[in-house]
Amino acid sequence: MRVIDYFYKGYEKNPDHVFLITDDEKYSYRESRKIIDAIGAALAKNRIGHGGRVAVYSPNHPLAFLCMLGLLRTGATWVPLNARNTVETNAEFMAYTETEFLFYHSEFAEHLPQLKERVATLRGFVCIDREDGDNPSLERFMREQGNGSIPTFDDDPTRLVGILATGGTTGPSKGVMETEQVWETMTATGIIELQADLPPVMLAAAPLTHAAGVMGMVMMAMGATLVIRKGFDAEDVCRCVQQHKVTHMFLPPTALYAMLAFPRVREYDFSSMRRFLIAASPVSPDKFKEAVEVFGPCMCQCYGQAEAPFFLTFLPCTDVVAAAQGRKPHLLESCGRATVLSRVEVMADDGTLLPAGERGEIVVRGNIVMPGYYNKPAETAEIRTFNWHHTGDVGYKDEEGYFYIVDRKKDMVITGGFNVFSAEVEKAVLAHPAVQDCAVIGVPDAKWGEAIKAIVVLKPGTKTTEEDLITHCKINLESMKAPKSVEFVDALPRTPVGKINKKLIREKYWGNKARQVN
Repeated sequence: MRVIDYFYKGYEKNPDHVFLITDDEKYSYRESRKIIDAIGAALAKNRIGHGGRVAVYSPNHPLAFLCMLGLLRTGATWVPLNARNTVETNAEFMAYTETEFLFYHSEFAEHLPQLKERVATLRGFVCIDREDGDNPSLERFMREQGNGSIPTFDDDPTRLVGILATGGTTGPSKGVMETEQVWETMTATGIIELQADLPPVMLAAAPLTHAAGVMGMVMMAMGATLVIRKGFDAEDVCRCVQQHKVTHMFLPPTALYAMLAFPRVREYDFSSMRRFLIAASPVSPDKFKEAVEVFGPCMCQCYGQAEAPFFLTFLPCTDVVAAAQGRKPHLLESCGRATVLSRVEVMADDGTLLPAGERGEIVVRGNIVMPGYYNKPAETAEIRTFNWHHTGDVGYKDEEGYFYIVDRKKDMVITGGFNVFSAEVEKAVLAHPAVQDCAVIGVPDAKWGEAIKAIVVLKPGTKTTEEDLITHCKINLESMKAPKSVEFVDALPRTPVGKINKKLIREKYWGNKARQVN
């Protein structure tokens, strides 16, 4: 099926049921369909159709979500932009993906001159929430151009639904090509694993350009109501769960930790919750156990990545509850078993599939795996060695088929659910005039899961402070990528071939922990 058909599935269950809701706005499935169709017709009138590249640049907003669905209605390809990225990062990705049309929130209107200058293929702009000079509001765009027909397009499993950015070091990020087939497999798996009592209510507090938006598209097939919040706030999430009787929610571990640390969290009613899904990075076993005590028997976890989205493995609520109660407590460290439509294994460097208990790289096969990176055949071939998709994560499976992630082959930190490549941060640190050399690693952190730490060697005769270096990095990077701490050393350990020995550096902070992720 086409991705937009999952919206129609929800629509057919009850057209007048609430689809999107905020504190100030509410849209039924019927009202949403009119907007989606009008956006699709207006894009078609602007010669954006099958395969056209359309970006959405907005904080969490119901109309931004409808723009995402509207572009899919006309057969275009979604280019999601992270609202937390710098304008330079987003411009670079839009140029790489040859984006033609942009829906943007007025919050980012000041970035348009730079986007127009940097992205030669951009030719259409619509401001989601208001008029903006020569650029029409979404309301006027639909009113003036949204009354025509929308070209039809058939089911095609190879049709490109979206190009999603993955972390980059230098140059443009790699674009993950997600097809109708990938999305169908993910949606089917999500429906199987999330087991919603209809109609479910999902809270979207994490970015809709990230996993929350993907999960929202899965949930709409079940006729869900999506409660959209502009951003995450622990008290606001608690209030919304109680007020709207939320049944389903996705959050990264960082947000879960913030909720557990909220002093009044136990004063709220979470009895409506059926699935509280933790994803984007591994969760602390101790905090996972505490979450069961606070939120009830709704906690679950999945493992995936942009290249094979969301549901490669799944740890169901029943397993989490049993582990929290002391039966098989080791499962609190697991990301679950392989889902029914995915094959997941552990591989040695020579391509041998390893038996239970032996550590190697987690590899996957199945229709949930992307066909490749956009216009990057060499990078695609690199992660398809031995005809498996290589995740870059090191782990093992036990005798019962549960998987455990213990390390990463990629030099990457997952902080607050976002991928940050060390080399990108190191480049910013090294740009400081007092820095001679540096290594960036992730260290265990109660709030962020992993916090970015810079180990720095200064040039002889120079001085700087931790605060100065962090401020310097925040000027040159997105805030989430800047180091949280800095340590000054006389020299960095190196391997015999002269490379910085990060494994040795990490030992100081991770010690003998079996799991080298947090």
